[in-house]
Amino acid sequence: MSERALRGLAARLDARIPRPEDFDDTLRGPRTAARIGVWLGPAFVLCFLTGLFSHALQHPGSFPLPTGPTRLYQVTQGLHVAAGTAAVPLLLVKLWAVFPRFFERPPLAPRRLVLHLLERVSVFLLVGSAVFQLATGLANSAQWYPWRFDFIRSHFAIGWVAVGSVILHVAVKLPQVRAAFGAPPEVRPARAGTPSRRSLLRTTWLASAVAVVATSAVELPGLRRVALLAVRSGDGPQGIPVNRSAVGALVADLAVDPAWRLKVTGPSGTVELSRDDLLAMPQRSVVLPIACVEGWSASGTWGGVAVRDVVALVGGTTSDDVTVRSMQPRGAYRESTLPSAWVARTDSLLALSLAGEPLDPDHGYPCRLITSARPGVLQTKWLGEVEVVRA
Repeated sequence: MSERALRGLAARLDARIPRPEDFDDTLRGPRTAARIGVWLGPAFVLCFLTGLFSHALQHPGSFPLPTGPTRLYQVTQGLHVAAGTAAVPLLLVKLWAVFPRFFERPPLAPRRLVLHLLERVSVFLLVGSAVFQLATGLANSAQWYPWRFDFIRSHFAIGWVAVGSVILHVAVKLPQVRAAFGAPPEVRPARAGTPSRRSLLRTTWLASAVAVVATSAVELPGLRRVALLAVRSGDGPQGIPVNRSAVGALVADLAVDPAWRLKVTGPSGTVELSRDDLLAMPQRSVVLPIACVEGWSASGTWGGVAVRDVVALVGGTTSDDVTVRSMQPRGAYRESTLPSAWVARTDSLLALSLAGEPLDPDHGYPCRLITSARPGVLQTKWLGEVEVVRA
């Protein structure tokens, strides 16, 4: 293609692509974007910090993690999901406010062109990572996975990209942000028939609040009916919702088999305990929440045997980690490791009852793990084996 033809093609494309000045809307621009960003930035940072804590609990390293208070994970993960949900309307309005900027033509001067391209790359990382995190996070809350990649690893990795992009974006745009706050938002519309900037901002904040209530109020008995977007109703066997039933985990027959035995292995050997054997041991009763990564949680009164008492039968101590394995034949969380800090707690139980009654099969009958301040996916159900892991 000749140079003349290329220039003609470029001219035609340029004529078809809108320019920032083509968007005649006084509500768009830095003054709106900066005020939305004041809420959106902290929402992303809160999501990142609480997500980092959740990831550390599910993938423990060498550094110690807090084992209490008992509702710690219930609070942090609830904040994680609530902040992510609130960020959706905020992000949509912020993208709307800066949308004309995406159509700015690159400058011709080489130095300015390089700076322009670097800024565009940073904006692409910011927008792309933000949309990815919110879209996949909401899908995970609904337990809908229309992808083949590992959600946990991808969400964790892109989370670093997102928070880094937010910090970089704030640093670069700080002078414009300060200038945007030079005047208060207008109370009166700039044109008849359009909202004022203050009305737009208040509507955005209200939309975020409504989104949070509609997804999270299921945990509040008086507001459950308004939680139209919640993935759980708040109801379930023995008053606690479930993510996976005994039938879904393919353990319905194994759970009620009279020949069931819990195999406990440790430094001094192996013992096999029936449910009656476990009931004959000293029983404890604790009030603990099930707090799931999807954001929902519910508390119950659990009864059973302290983990520390069971592992002591095979020479285990409160300095040892303990691995528990479910009878379910497959699943990413059919096995979990309980660090020694939790083993030492007297409220870490091999639970046998809930609300004063034997565990429902969907809650892990004949025996399940229940501990303080841990994700629900690590509260392994339908236990078949307990192993002391000595360093």
